Amino acid sequence: MTVTPDLRPGTVPTIGAPRQASPDLLRSVFRRHAAGVAVVTAHGERPVGFTATSLNSVAAEPPLISFGVGTNSSSWPVLAEAEHIGVHILGEHQQELAATFARSGADRFGEGTRWSLGPEGVPVLDGVLAWLVCRVVARVPAGDHRIVIAQAVAGDPDGAGRPLLYHHGRFNALRD
Repeated sequence: MTVTPDLRPGTVPTIGAPRQASPDLLRSVFRRHAAGVAVVTAHGERPVGFTATSLNSVAAEPPLISFGVGTNSSSWPVLAEAEHIGVHILGEHQQELAATFARSGADRFGEGTRWSLGPEGVPVLDGVLAWLVCRVVARVPAGDHRIVIAQAVAGDPDGAGRPLLYHHGRFNALRD
């Protein structure tokens, strides 16, 4: 085992003074957590979607994913009823697309967004690194959000490019 000099057994790393838990503390901590960027889509009377950095792989058998969505989000009323959703992994070339789907009041499926109806009638975005269409299996209450758990039913992992990341309040690309 290799031991970093500052982390020898019996030593305690220096930490800052703890602060009381609050929404601001949580946001500050997670600004330091680099996350992949995805767009989640669904179709009701109209297509909806939002940028998500909370996407997780839950299980391989059956193939399950999860993500969080705010119940005050404009997409929530459709997602609350949708049987199927789309999950799109964005590439570093898609910062503007990520910003469009993150912006409140934006025309997310307007002229600048290339998409088509995919399996189960779910909006599938063009040019992404990978996408899945998933069947929603649960919506779990979590504060002012819901954790959506969904099972993959179709997808394509073969888009070209490198992943888009979100870190410290900005979209970023991997460095070599």
